[in-house]
Amino acid sequence: MTAATRTSPSARRVALAGLVGTTIEWYDFFIYGTAAALVFAPQFFPGASPVAGTIAALSTYAVGFVARPVGGAVMGHFGDRIGRRSMLVLSLLIMGVGTALIGVLPTYASIGIAAPILLVVLRFAQGLGVGGEWGGATLLALEHAPPNRRVVFSSFPQLGLPLGVVLASLVFLLTRVTLPEAGFAAWGWRIPFLASAVLVAFGLVLRLKLDESPEFRQVRTRQEVRRAPLAEVLRAPRVLLPASGLNLIGSGLGNVVLVFTLSYVAAEQLVPPSAMLAISIGTALAWAAAITVSAVLAERYGRRTLLIVGSGLLTVWAFPYFWLLDTGSVGASTLACVVSGIGIGLATGPYGAFVTEAYPVAVRYSGSSVAYAIGGVLGGALSPIVATVLYGATGAATAVSAYLVFLGLLTLLCVVTLRSPHPAVAPATASRQLEGNSS
Repeated sequence: MTAATRTSPSARRVALAGLVGTTIEWYDFFIYGTAAALVFAPQFFPGASPVAGTIAALSTYAVGFVARPVGGAVMGHFGDRIGRRSMLVLSLLIMGVGTALIGVLPTYASIGIAAPILLVVLRFAQGLGVGGEWGGATLLALEHAPPNRRVVFSSFPQLGLPLGVVLASLVFLLTRVTLPEAGFAAWGWRIPFLASAVLVAFGLVLRLKLDESPEFRQVRTRQEVRRAPLAEVLRAPRVLLPASGLNLIGSGLGNVVLVFTLSYVAAEQLVPPSAMLAISIGTALAWAAAITVSAVLAERYGRRTLLIVGSGLLTVWAFPYFWLLDTGSVGASTLACVVSGIGIGLATGPYGAFVTEAYPVAVRYSGSSVAYAIGGVLGGALSPIVATVLYGATGAATAVSAYLVFLGLLTLLCVVTLRSPHPAVAPATASRQLEGNSS
């Protein structure tokens, strides 16, 4: 084994810290989605019809996605100027404080209209935190990895998303089954938010011990740090536009599975909420396993190939997904969700390496973070709302499936058009490539 391909203890430590940190951040992000689907409508939007209340609650959920490009742009800017590690510490702090404050936020019955306003502000803070989290964690793992293991190492932060879902679902499931329904609705839903404080403290200890990215240190040594990295990213739309569309179907169907489906099966009286939370856990575990398999296969067969396979599977699964849910069978619903999780995982394993290596090191934090966040808004933020509106207007899920197919076709178009040179190229050379793509 050569020095160039040997995995150092530092690289393994960074990958593990990235996994733990992103798991905590996504736990915080998704406990909000579960609460929005189950309890936020009556607590913060009383008096509205069930559909209107659910749409209002899911709209506050979407605010977190809208904030992600802002967090990605701001933390990406400073991550490309002063370093990746410090932005990762800041992102975890912002997320942790915002989540804990939601756990003690008074409801509409206590402080009136101020309650939903503050809820939106804190959800925006969550979005800022996760917007800067993904890019930094992925870059640290990828830029510490040996050249032949960059996809595998960059997939560790991707694992944090489904594992965060598992953790969030487990905590909500345990809280729900151990408390009476009235107690859960009145105060029990706060427990998962308050528990985040302990997790965040653990994550901070790990992150404060990390080394800065060696590739960023080289950029700083060569005095190639950019004054306005985001401006360079925006001047290259031929990279940014397809990069932003790589996760439309994964993020879109993922949030339909994790958020909209909870309210859908409850409205149709198909599967009990506790059973759906258990199914969500199984789905996320299948998702995580598929990420690992996909990353290993992508090292051999190529990033683009696995992205096409995963995104294609999700596209053709959009209609069978709801056909299986509509049976009302727990087994069929489990199959619907688990296959979706496998497809998302296949498309996610090589995603981090593919999108980050589309940008040179000097602007990589800004470019990858903004692209990831924009895709999250157009896919993940809108999908539960669009699905709820389409379902409310038509009374059936057919239109929702058609919408997901549309997202899938857009994703496939972006996958085949994005140029992502790999392994990493020298910063100066990559900058010239980016400038060439913008022309």
